[in-house]
Amino acid sequence: MPTQKKAETIEGLTELIGRSKLAVAADYRGLKVADLTALRRGVRNANVEVHIVKNTLARQAATAANKPALLDLLNGPTALALAFGDQVEAAKALTDYLRTSRLNFPLKGAELDGRTVGTEVLNSLALLPPRNVLLAMVLGTMQAPIAGLATVLNEIIAGFVRVIDQRAKQLAS
Repeated sequence: MPTQKKAETIEGLTELIGRSKLAVAADYRGLKVADLTALRRGVRNANVEVHIVKNTLARQAATAANKPALLDLLNGPTALALAFGDQVEAAKALTDYLRTSRLNFPLKGAELDGRTVGTEVLNSLALLPPRNVLLAMVLGTMQAPIAGLATVLNEIIAGFVRVIDQRAKQLAS
């Protein structure tokens, strides 16, 4: 039976893990408190929170939050980066910060949409354009055939009008 403090910790972690859209696990060994604080500040704008967790408590919280894919990543000293907003923006912020700060913060993997993904998927997710750019690309792709059809139909009518205009000029002279 866990103590009251552990039960509260599990309850808080369950709520955080349940709300997260992306959970990235990393090994935090060798990092100083100042490095972790800088990391937390660096990814805060992307709606990402970094928490140092005890694996036993995090396993119970992941099970309670119905995120079993996270259980595979909870081994060894673990820091969880939990994203509550756009997954692409969060992955981009985390990987960009780690690349520019040159922290030794090896990523173990991530839980995304109920499945465990490796760091290569996380890196490719970070390379995607932002959500609004992707939506604009999809909308442009959907509008292109309609715009082409409108142009063709307009040209047919314009060609017909030019023929009538030339004939009217011919008859007037």
